[in-house]
Amino acid sequence: MELRDERAGDFGAVGSVHRDGFGAGHGEVVAGLVEALRRDDPGALSIVAEEAGEVVGHVLFSRARVDAPERIVAVRTLSPLAVAPAWQRRGVGSALVREGLRRLDERGVPLAFLEGDPRYYSRLGFEPAVEQGFRKPSLRIPDAGFQVIRLSAYEPWMTGTFVYADTFWDHDCVGLR
Repeated sequence: MELRDERAGDFGAVGSVHRDGFGAGHGEVVAGLVEALRRDDPGALSIVAEEAGEVVGHVLFSRARVDAPERIVAVRTLSPLAVAPAWQRRGVGSALVREGLRRLDERGVPLAFLEGDPRYYSRLGFEPAVEQGFRKPSLRIPDAGFQVIRLSAYEPWMTGTFVYADTFWDHDCVGLR
């Protein structure tokens, strides 16, 4: 399996991975979010997993902020992550997340946030963000699902309220639905 940057020729396959991975109804919303984030955040880190010429997984890390007392801190949010159903439970998602975090760390990004299952993401180093001094951007997000990982550039003063980019709000992709 090869992990590489998403290319324009991958857009259709990536949309299919999200539609299939997230299922009826929500898959279309997530695929639309990916399209909007590509447009609204040209600096997003978008990585695909490819096997034998087929895109089987995708992860996107886009811009976000932490409103810290000292200043606004540029961070990233991991959203979305999807793996084609036939490739799930084979380590594809974990490999995508680890590769993305490695690249973010190399770029000096101090923190990455997500909303997700703590049983899955805790294995990858994520911790409950509320317990680490961060405030959620929405009350619709369960405390346990709001998670963060601290990378090398993190400094202890970098706590405060996590702020999603407008694209997440525009697509109603914050909190549980």
